[in-house]
Amino acid sequence: MAVHQAAAPAVKVSEVSMVFGGGAPAVDRASFDLRQGKFLTILGPSGSGKTTLLRMIAGFLKPTQGEIMIGGRPVDALPPHRRSIGMVFQKLALFPHMTAAENVAFPLKMRRTDPAAIPGRVARFLDLVRLGGLGGRRIDELSGGQQQRVAIARALVFEPELLLLDEPLAALDRKLREEMQLEFRRIQKELGVTTINVTHDQREALVVSDEIIIMDGGSIRQHASPSEMYRTPASEFVARFIGVSSLIPGIARSDGLICEGVALAGTLSAGVSPGRPAHGVIRAEQIRISGSASAPAGCETVCEGAVSDVIFEGDRLLYAVYVPALSLTLQVYHHDPGSNAVYQAGDHVSLGWRGADMFVFEARSREGHQKSKEEDQ
Repeated sequence: MAVHQAAAPAVKVSEVSMVFGGGAPAVDRASFDLRQGKFLTILGPSGSGKTTLLRMIAGFLKPTQGEIMIGGRPVDALPPHRRSIGMVFQKLALFPHMTAAENVAFPLKMRRTDPAAIPGRVARFLDLVRLGGLGGRRIDELSGGQQQRVAIARALVFEPELLLLDEPLAALDRKLREEMQLEFRRIQKELGVTTINVTHDQREALVVSDEIIIMDGGSIRQHASPSEMYRTPASEFVARFIGVSSLIPGIARSDGLICEGVALAGTLSAGVSPGRPAHGVIRAEQIRISGSASAPAGCETVCEGAVSDVIFEGDRLLYAVYVPALSLTLQVYHHDPGSNAVYQAGDHVSLGWRGADMFVFEARSREGHQKSKEEDQ
């Protein structure tokens, strides 16, 4: 029987580090594999190392140690223009004196593509990004979203092995940014191009990605699918970074946490020992809220509190609720306020949650770690 070897990852990063000027590592022994056709988002706070890691994959920085492979081939000795990578940055760097079609054609001309084949290729990719018929317009005659589409077409027109996105949507307003997130996803799926995206935007990471990497202090904290990242975070940092959460300090017990003498239902993460200092993390949407006269149904933990603030977010309300028994204020999302009771500051309410909804992690004086010297915009 023939034995078939698994295809090499589209991108393989092995023990890669980057140190600037003898300081703390901007990236510290990062390793991950990315399969062909997948959309990976690298997410993290400013200074986490995500942009430095992307620049090493692109070839703009040479790793202090480790190896990067693209399509099964080492690329450490290859300059950016020889790595078969398309790139879209926050600053789109489109040529203002050229038309949209001329901008898209530019990479083909630089690669000495047959001139007869260029117009058809350009037209195909302008159609792909829904700019068919607008190729003759100059860049300053296009809207911000249309300019984004030109940049995407230019990055893809030569059919690279890998597409790198460095916060290309950060400068757009919220509505347009959310529209373009879906466009990136559609185009990526249609072409099947392997993509690595860097962003600060949690929603963007969850919406567009097949996989997410969260970085902090130069290190990869978790690499997982969006649903796994959200439902089973590997650390307190990851749990608090994704979504709106409340932190509850206390002492671990086998079925949760004790805070201010109150037993709270929760699920212990790996390595947490009962009797040790611990932190509970619970997401705002996992806490149920009801009037003080009726406790939320189906909850293993119920506590009383008073609303201290109400923030309207359109499709939902965010309550800040002070719980005297815990000496804490918890953040609580209340969806569909149009069909449910709406509470005001000063109202007394009941809060509740299931044990499966609060993650309990070992308490650490610092989760992380020295910030890198990277200037991560």
